[in-house]
Amino acid sequence: MTRPSWESYFMSIARQVATRSTCLRRRVGCVIVLEKRIVTTGYNGAPAGLPHCEEVGCIREVRGVASGERHELCRGLHAEQNAIIQAALHGTAVEGGLVFCTHKPCVLCMKMLINAGIRQVYYMQGYEDPMADEMAREAGMAVKELPEEGGD
Repeated sequence: MTRPSWESYFMSIARQVATRSTCLRRRVGCVIVLEKRIVTTGYNGAPAGLPHCEEVGCIREVRGVASGERHELCRGLHAEQNAIIQAALHGTAVEGGLVFCTHKPCVLCMKMLINAGIRQVYYMQGYEDPMADEMAREAGMAVKELPEEGGD
């Protein structure tokens, strides 16, 4: 029996976390790992206690907002944001951690990951955001795409 690589293992967990998403456009999961241990997870959806988009509809669809634009016009938080928030709520440090995310982070999430001290991001599906790429490079953060199967 062949064991999966660490990258493949953590990405498979990110895919499972994404199944909790309540977004009507894109289901995203994120796992933050320190020293080969999961410290927090997050998926995209409305703030705790508020109605989800699957219950009240997607404001972005109603207003015709294109992907990658006007992030503030959304009920939901991104998976990366929720992972960082969960760590903060529970007093868990993520500095020096690795992120495994089903989708490449947008510029808003990339800025948060940089300030949280994340050193590397792995993702499966691309998301064109040149500013996010530039900021990651400037911060010295490694960003690596993993194949759909999960990694090498």
